[in-house]
Amino acid sequence: MIEEVKVTKSIIKNAVDELLDNLDVDVVICGGGPAGLTAGRYLAQDGIKTVLFERKLSVGGGMWGGGMMFPKIVVQSEAKGILDDFNISYENDEGNLVSSSIEAVSKLTAGCWDAGCKIFNSISVEDVVIREKSVGGVVINWTSVETSGLHVDPVAVKSKAVVEATGHPLEVCSIVEKKTGKLNTTTGKIIGEKSMWAEKAESVVVENTKEVYPCLYVCGMAANAVYGAPRMGPVFGGMLMSGKKAAEIISAELKQKQS
Repeated sequence: MIEEVKVTKSIIKNAVDELLDNLDVDVVICGGGPAGLTAGRYLAQDGIKTVLFERKLSVGGGMWGGGMMFPKIVVQSEAKGILDDFNISYENDEGNLVSSSIEAVSKLTAGCWDAGCKIFNSISVEDVVIREKSVGGVVINWTSVETSGLHVDPVAVKSKAVVEATGHPLEVCSIVEKKTGKLNTTTGKIIGEKSMWAEKAESVVVENTKEVYPCLYVCGMAANAVYGAPRMGPVFGGMLMSGKKAAEIISAELKQKQS
């Protein structure tokens, strides 16, 4: 028998318990696009307590719409191993691996969650916690509070590392640049993404995946935007490889600190 108040209690209790269990973690990922989901899967798979906050109702970023709402994406062959890890199917079309954008997002999300990365949607990261010139967590609030313009104080989440994976908006790096005045770029500032040049963008996005401020790492389109590289369009191999590289860098550094 379904009783409405019992249903309500079950939803609220379990949701709050899960959030409480993820207020002190190893890694916070900001943004649930393809790079963020990939990073979350490989970090959690490596035994690192990881939480992902997505400001929208759904994760997946720009991958859902494929190219101009044709639900197909292109992934270069270098990222084939990641597609295989997530069991994402593909067709080889003149050297390009072509996948369904719907299947890709669904399996990236499932793979991330099944590995143990907790995902919270409709939550925005509106600030960071900085201690001794190092990022030590994030400040969060409901996205609906932000969009409604309500004056509601946020809460904090503690972490050993933060991943900026918000894509074009660069929401976290913008905050850190404003509050510290110094990022790990040639200018110390956000350089900004250049116009579309898929081949160039895909070749440098993994290179640009790195620590942009102490304990703040950038991956995916955000990495190219902060370092002044081109955007890439509906080609996603670099996004996946960037997310995996971010996970590998952070995992290695956290293990080194523990030893």
